[in-house]
Amino acid sequence: MPDYNPLPLLQAAEQFAKLPGIGMKTAQRLAYHVLNMPLEEVEEFSETILSARKSVRCCKICQNFTENELCGVCDDPRRDSKTICVVEAPKDVSAFERTGGYNGVYHVLHGLLSPMENIGPNDIRIKELLSRLSGDVDEVIMATNPTVEGEATAAYISRLIKPLGIKVTRLAYGLPAGSALEYADDVTLQRALENRNEL
Repeated sequence: MPDYNPLPLLQAAEQFAKLPGIGMKTAQRLAYHVLNMPLEEVEEFSETILSARKSVRCCKICQNFTENELCGVCDDPRRDSKTICVVEAPKDVSAFERTGGYNGVYHVLHGLLSPMENIGPNDIRIKELLSRLSGDVDEVIMATNPTVEGEATAAYISRLIKPLGIKVTRLAYGLPAGSALEYADDVTLQRALENRNEL
């Protein structure tokens, strides 16, 4: 059956489909939308993405995204630099900052250990984290996702840090607020029991 879509539309859809969480149907919908936009808006859209990619870099301390040499967190003298929260990606920093409940600093790994995908310790920002620990650090919080790769990365980094005499903690996992026990999976219930608090 012949495809009646023009080749440039298909190529645009293929580019959108490379983005995480975008399937081919959504990619085609986005491509159609872009082709229906005024040319000036499309140019502004593409120039903004290109500009962001060229101007954003990694903070020289924590590896988070920034336009400057230091990110806003590392450049803030009010932050507690003795506590480092280790996360997988810059988007995780944004999630913590939205809560407003954390006053320490961060370290962004830009990935997780994954032997299946040939991602080893030299492929993520572990060396940069270890170089920060020679200073005055009291605690490192491992805040990687509770996936196989996240747990493996947290365990690996923890084994490297513990001999330095620095406290290493892991985020507690359990039941989300407002949820019902009957809908929780076995692992979540087990974690909730293990991480229970005294009232």
